[in-house]
Amino acid sequence: MPTLVHLADANNAEKIRKNGLKPGKIQRGVYCMPVLPDFYVTHQWLRELKASGVKTLVAVYFKADENEVVWIRKLGGMHRKKILSEAIKEIWDAENKEGYELIFDTKIEAGNIVKIKDLSQKIGWRYSPGSHGTAPCTCEMCMRGKIKGKRTIKRMLEKEK
Repeated sequence: MPTLVHLADANNAEKIRKNGLKPGKIQRGVYCMPVLPDFYVTHQWLRELKASGVKTLVAVYFKADENEVVWIRKLGGMHRKKILSEAIKEIWDAENKEGYELIFDTKIEAGNIVKIKDLSQKIGWRYSPGSHGTAPCTCEMCMRGKIKGKRTIKRMLEKEK
């Protein structure tokens, strides 16, 4: 049984430990990544998820049957259904593993949770994989609702001067 990791709000850690992970009403699945030798790639989504306003995320490690059907997608691509073992192999064999996600549309039982771990809150990419060192788009549409969006626009406009 492969081990996978789901990033969750630290405020929900005890509920998750007791009840497991279940698909939400808005997020219609349990998003996760396989645990890979590269710690960064395994936890790459952390900084992007923090942009939604969650202050602290934890890693929820769980086991799943390798024959279970999951959705797989690389950021910007279409979701496809695959057997978990094939989806993990696709990520493992990919030249660039950043931006992948797996989605379970079923509940992960509490008995399948191996551990819940605190993480450094500075892991991963923001905006998109490989965007480090490039300026974010500062148009009103892209910055609407972003944490510190107005401050980012102001900073970027000052750099242009």
